Amino acid sequence: MANKIFDTTEFAKVARQAVAEGVVLLKNEAKVLPLKEGTKVSIFGRSQFNYYKSGTGSGGMVNTRYVIGVYEAIEQDGSLEINSNLRNTYERWIEDNPFDAGAGWAAEPWFQKEMPVTKELALEARENSEVAIVLIGRTAGEDQDNSNAKGSYLLTDDEHQMLENVTKVFEKTIVLLNVGNIIDMKWVAKYNPSAVAYIWQGGQEGGNGVLDVLKGKVSPSGRLTDTIAYNIEDYPSTRNFGDSKRNIQQEDIYVGYRYFETFAKDRVMYPFGYGLSYTSFDIISNGFAVEDGQVKVSITVTNIGDYKGKEVVQVYVAKPQGKLGKPVLDLVGFAKTKELDADEHEILDIVFTNYQMASFDDSGVTGHKSAYVLEEGTYVFYVGDNIRNLSRIGTYNIGRTRVVEQLSEALAPKLDFTRIKPEAREDGFTISYEDVPKATEENYELPKCEALVAGDKSYKLVDVLDNKCTVDEFVAQLSNEELCAIVRGEGMSSPKVTPGCGGAFGGVTESLIEKGIPTCCCTDGPSGIRMDSGKKAFAMPNGTLLACMWNLDLTEELYQYEGLELRKNKIDVLLGPGMNLHRNPLNGRNFEYFSEDPFVTGKNAAAQLKGMHKIGVTGTIKHFAMNTQEAHRHTVEHVASERAIREIYLKGFEIAVKEAGATAVMTTYGSINGYYTSSNYDLVTKVLRDEWGFKGIVMTDWWAKGGKAECGDSTDMAAIVRAQNDLYMVTQCAEDNTNKDNLEEALEDGRLDKSQLQKCAKNICEFILHTPTFARFIERNNTLDIDLANEAEDDDTEFDNIIDCRIDESGSAKLQADLIKTARNSSNTVSISFKERGDYKLSMRVRSNAKSDLAQIPLSIFKDKELVKMVTLTGADREWQNVEVIFENCAMTFFMRLYFAQDGMEIDGMTISLAKSKEEEFRLMFARMGEQ
Repeated sequence: MANKIFDTTEFAKVARQAVAEGVVLLKNEAKVLPLKEGTKVSIFGRSQFNYYKSGTGSGGMVNTRYVIGVYEAIEQDGSLEINSNLRNTYERWIEDNPFDAGAGWAAEPWFQKEMPVTKELALEARENSEVAIVLIGRTAGEDQDNSNAKGSYLLTDDEHQMLENVTKVFEKTIVLLNVGNIIDMKWVAKYNPSAVAYIWQGGQEGGNGVLDVLKGKVSPSGRLTDTIAYNIEDYPSTRNFGDSKRNIQQEDIYVGYRYFETFAKDRVMYPFGYGLSYTSFDIISNGFAVEDGQVKVSITVTNIGDYKGKEVVQVYVAKPQGKLGKPVLDLVGFAKTKELDADEHEILDIVFTNYQMASFDDSGVTGHKSAYVLEEGTYVFYVGDNIRNLSRIGTYNIGRTRVVEQLSEALAPKLDFTRIKPEAREDGFTISYEDVPKATEENYELPKCEALVAGDKSYKLVDVLDNKCTVDEFVAQLSNEELCAIVRGEGMSSPKVTPGCGGAFGGVTESLIEKGIPTCCCTDGPSGIRMDSGKKAFAMPNGTLLACMWNLDLTEELYQYEGLELRKNKIDVLLGPGMNLHRNPLNGRNFEYFSEDPFVTGKNAAAQLKGMHKIGVTGTIKHFAMNTQEAHRHTVEHVASERAIREIYLKGFEIAVKEAGATAVMTTYGSINGYYTSSNYDLVTKVLRDEWGFKGIVMTDWWAKGGKAECGDSTDMAAIVRAQNDLYMVTQCAEDNTNKDNLEEALEDGRLDKSQLQKCAKNICEFILHTPTFARFIERNNTLDIDLANEAEDDDTEFDNIIDCRIDESGSAKLQADLIKTARNSSNTVSISFKERGDYKLSMRVRSNAKSDLAQIPLSIFKDKELVKMVTLTGADREWQNVEVIFENCAMTFFMRLYFAQDGMEIDGMTISLAKSKEEEFRLMFARMGEQ
């Protein structure tokens, strides 16, 4: 279709460019890169067969139409000559060593078994090629942290052997790291390969973007958003990482480069912001100006090399140590040039504020407790292309300590512990410790007030839009039952919204829909849209890669396409971006997140939101806050100072709210300083809403706990509502309260006030008023949705015609056989939803109506992606036969797919029924998960 609104080809071009710009080149001796056309290459490494497009878990489960890995990209391009003999050797080995997907959720291993590369094999490959390309792959993700072990953070013995034997015989060896997290890099000095690059996990266009860098079509301009140290033990967070009960963050604000540049410069292999290019740049300051609380820096960047390329400019400030103590450098601004030809220049203006330079006083040592202050002294500004290559551009003197923003105590710890503080010495700073200020106030809850009271005045939600009533007047109509239902989101794969999506909220009951509240849709995730129905979506580059671009304009453009795809699939809210900090390299979910630095994190999240907002959809910034480990994430308590929480762990979220107008937030599983984040009033109301001015919805993570850290409970929804966490995600049926939460009981005994429920209902309704779902519901301003619907792809038709099967209280439901298409190559998808978890049985009668007795008529029956049973008839099977299929351990809506490879089968009498209840078994399982 010409002039398509949502064009996946154009989407792919932008994603390919993003991958190329996110590649971080760490080494390039003798200018081995870029490769000249016709270069003969030998490609080593198992990852040429299983390119990791993303990490694992909900953030990576995108059903995509294709994935182009590095090998496929080189092969399809044809400009480099691949050693086919070596490839054939790998293919034969792969036959006996297939991909290991693991078993169950988050069970895919960190790496795949590597083929041993002997000296003889390496030498044989060298005789047939000039350059070796070695691919090393890793994954990790939700529920699966990395480990300081071989095959995860460290290389395996086979990988060491491969690098040793390949580098010995090849003069030119290029190592490409297809990983989500940074890994141990000591092997670089040991084997001395010619070139090393982090290519990260680039989504479905990953290989093509890498190819553009290898060939020199794009000069690498990616820069590290993490510090790479020599050993995992060098990171100060390692000693307090992964505990099952409590994670005391003694390193305080000294995360990443803030620690290394202050205390341990000698432990850094590759500094923050580092990355090589095929060309060279001259960065010259044109001066800076300070006016009205802002600093404006002007910089001229000139390409003084031979290749065209882009440069990243970074601005840092060195603050006076004062009474608080500070890192020696803080990033306060950055920008990326356009692609500059040789001798071409560009002038960049970078602006930052006093607030960005301020530090938070959580003790009152400056005389201004609970305030952001600029301590008196000299602030020195630097500019350069990484934190170790800076030029001083000027100073800014403050004669006396200034209060930039006076706040009040929030999120302060209750436990006694100490934190790092710099102590000056002649050659820098050494580590000293000080006691952390403890909470002097209790974490409060949403105040009770007089409930809104009104009978049913027949107001619809659209009347709020049309100014016929206020949102207060509308919400006042809602009964206690409706108020309890509206704060319960439904899912996963609710049949009320786009099939296979993560959750439904808003109009989750008939009575709410009657009041004009439609059912809105949200789904994962940070690496592309996850639809468990099997519907295809675009697989995005991972968060770390996108941050390593340092190109906010390109990120925004990429997420405009993502916004269009959300809109096309009738999804209002993406469950992303993920924006927790890379506190430690072992956090398995780092691939979804951006950086060790909160400023880089906030700016990237804001760019993604701005792109989606242009299309009328939004993202959910998550996980709010401090989700810095996946181990024991359901229960672990994060203990940190108020200063660290505000300056480091909340700062990115603050930027996303204030600069991009974020309207959806997801809290975490664990707790912060004594309270589960879902029930943390200081976090959800005091800081987010009252201080930052957030207007929107807050949702829990799926099946989260509420209450205090020592007694968290997934049924304690009263505590969640009292914090003004608007939505509990998720339940199977909001009206029937299938999660058995305590809302009704708490209303009766006074633990919960109706006004508190009404406040959450107002937040939800006000959010829904601005969604595409509401526009479609009232049939206004929905032209874009109509136009996108007219652009349906061939495979969209199947998913737009999913058969809805809902099992009622009787435990069974009949399916009309005439809805099932049995023609050759027909695929039928049935959404099966239910209230009681357990094993379900499909019962049906089948027979042949083929003309030939010799006909073979196969039917494949799938549960989601799993083939459960195959039924094959011959043409002679003309008598009715009974077929039964058991779908085991059904915990939520699932998708049954019936695929007919040939004509000739007739179906009659299809029924889905509960075969065995496992409600209590699942309840105990989820409880155990929460305790781990």
